[in-house]
Amino acid sequence: MGNTTNIPSETDVSFIRDFAQRVRTNVEKVIVGKQDVIDLLLTAMIAQGHVLLEDVPGTGKTKLARCIAKSIDADFKRVQFTADLLPSDLTGIHFYNQKQGEFIFRAGPLFTNILLADEINRATARTQSSLLECMEERQITVDGESMHLERPFLVIATQNPVETQGTFPLPEAQLDRFLLRLAMGYPEHEDGIKILTRFKSEDPFLHIAPVCTRDDLIRAQNLFEHVFVSDSVLTYILNIVEATRKHESVLLGVSPRGSLAMMKAAQVYAAIHGKDYVTPDDIKVLLIPVLAHRMILRTATSFSMTMSFHQGAGRAAEILTQIADAVSCPTENFTE
Repeated sequence: MGNTTNIPSETDVSFIRDFAQRVRTNVEKVIVGKQDVIDLLLTAMIAQGHVLLEDVPGTGKTKLARCIAKSIDADFKRVQFTADLLPSDLTGIHFYNQKQGEFIFRAGPLFTNILLADEINRATARTQSSLLECMEERQITVDGESMHLERPFLVIATQNPVETQGTFPLPEAQLDRFLLRLAMGYPEHEDGIKILTRFKSEDPFLHIAPVCTRDDLIRAQNLFEHVFVSDSVLTYILNIVEATRKHESVLLGVSPRGSLAMMKAAQVYAAIHGKDYVTPDDIKVLLIPVLAHRMILRTATSFSMTMSFHQGAGRAAEILTQIADAVSCPTENFTE
């Protein structure tokens, strides 16, 4: 049987859909022509996942992250990752307070709701790895003391193409912590005109206001797992994942964490579009954003880590498309 224990009510799905619609509409007051990217970012946020936005500079990655944070009235911190950034610059440190005669903890920027890790691949592997615990466990350990992070907690990391001078490729373990890997892409010509017109006088970001609260987001996060996933869709997900492990061009296929990520992302994606059940079409939309960065290709030992998004991830996308075409797609009723 499928997930029959938690049947979503119409109110549950309506709340998630309306929450996403309010945030999307607000963000689109600033960001032009990127509804698909906004929807995927909302998907990750509600699924309590993290997002890697990867593209060339100037395509609106940072602006999009700031708009999302402002729309839900969340605590927001931005860290510019550089080669000299230390792990303690992120987590915080204990310092000796001479007045009080004791060591006091000074929290770092990781203690926030939404962290923008700008140009994450400009920091060293040591600093990048300091994010692993907080992204996976939602806690930070400093000097042997573990401190839990308040919900919601979301890391939005931006990354320039890794062949750019002065960058350090993200290791496989770090990439696997991101629920989605997205590219903004250049705007279409008409959207480019709208951007110039919209920003001609002043930055519209200065005028957007929160449309939701952090509690609204937490409620949506608590409701999405009630979205129904039939046995046939679960089997469809697993068949695709297993096919990545057998493909001749793939050195390491998608792990069980990847299949879980796909299921959760699909539940949210269905809900924000007003459905209380997942269909194969939802899986197809999420196929590349969720799975492409979790594969290591066989062409070269470090192929997927040393090539740009448009080359390395592009090849992974081709393989996933081939797999999706070859795997049998269920057609029966997905609501039972």
